[in-house]
Amino acid sequence: MTKLTVAALQLAFTEDTVANIKAVADLVREAASKGAEVVLPPELFEGPYFCRVEDESLFANARPTAEHPSVLAMQELAKELKIWIPTSYFELDGPHHYNSLAMIGPDGKIAGVYRKSHIPDGPGYEEKFYFRPGNTGFKVWNGPHMSTLGVGVCWDQWYPETARAMMLMGADILFYPTAIGTEPHDPDLDTSRLWRRAMIGHAVSNVVPVVAANRIGTEHGQRFYGHSFICDERGDMLAEFGADETGVLVATLDLAQAKKHRAAFGFFRDRRPELYGRLVEDR
Repeated sequence: MTKLTVAALQLAFTEDTVANIKAVADLVREAASKGAEVVLPPELFEGPYFCRVEDESLFANARPTAEHPSVLAMQELAKELKIWIPTSYFELDGPHHYNSLAMIGPDGKIAGVYRKSHIPDGPGYEEKFYFRPGNTGFKVWNGPHMSTLGVGVCWDQWYPETARAMMLMGADILFYPTAIGTEPHDPDLDTSRLWRRAMIGHAVSNVVPVVAANRIGTEHGQRFYGHSFICDERGDMLAEFGADETGVLVATLDLAQAKKHRAAFGFFRDRRPELYGRLVEDR
């Protein structure tokens, strides 16, 4: 394990699926040209964030993994550029629908699929109407330089249990593709600060770098606030965007150093699993 160069993409999306996928592909190419070996696009980048309303006609946009246009495009691109692309998409599996992520490797093949575990339900984010809770469990994958990549999807990023579970599975870095912005029930609430702090907390308490990619732009009155970032295992920012920039964040992470820091802090040495039973009781 040595140094790993990663990228997060930030951009706005329209109703044009072909144009959206091309815009992501263009930024993936830019990231790869800057040395990125793992490139993270935002959540559900094929189109607008459709979960702001409950509309049964939108189920028609779900596709099986092997047929989804976002997945197919990123497979081709990953193989061409010899990189890893964690790809978020709306999955159809028989009668079921999931908010899923395909980990696409440099051979263009899908190393595995993760189905979002935590499904939100609130004004502007009515995902429980569309998505079944994921049934894959948390997932990690082999990445470049003998690294292990952990990926949670959007709402997962608020849960310390998600981050800790991936760390216990051997993750060296955590990725979070996202679609988050204004809160229709409270126009004065800007969660961008909270959003960042939650993930930086995961970085610090697990001594692990974190990469987050969010969308920007206004979609049907809902504004997505960007603030994508890459931080190191101390929670210090290595690269970050504000609320409006379109582009690529790139940073090189020293995973060997992070591993040493993680051992020195002793957070995993000093765990007391026998005391944590309350965490898995639903009451």
